Amino acid sequence: MEERRRSKRIPIKMELNISSLFKQDYEFIPAVNEEIEVRNISKTGIGFSCKHELPLNYYFDAKIQLAPDKYFYGVLKIIRVDRHEDGYFVGCEFVGLADILSMRIDLYGEELEQM
Repeated sequence: MEERRRSKRIPIKMELNISSLFKQDYEFIPAVNEEIEVRNISKTGIGFSCKHELPLNYYFDAKIQLAPDKYFYGVLKIIRVDRHEDGYFVGCEFVGLADILSMRIDLYGEELEQM
């Protein structure tokens, strides 16, 4: 099978809470309060599991905590939702992430490989 991913995925265990979703045309879904478990991260996005189906092409704000002292804030766009027996797997891409922040993800992956 041909690899179509733009960036290497790094396994990670991290929990986030999506409090609200929004679209560029001022559509807003308040009080989502969805707890998610991040499964992997790359410099282009994240993949996570959740219990409820989330709408495609919506955005949310997230604090990405790579280590206790290494974190950054970013905006993610929901681009894929796959149904699984115990919930959903969601693929998101970073929107407008600065190069210096995407480099932090690459460095985090290199640190994991050296462990």
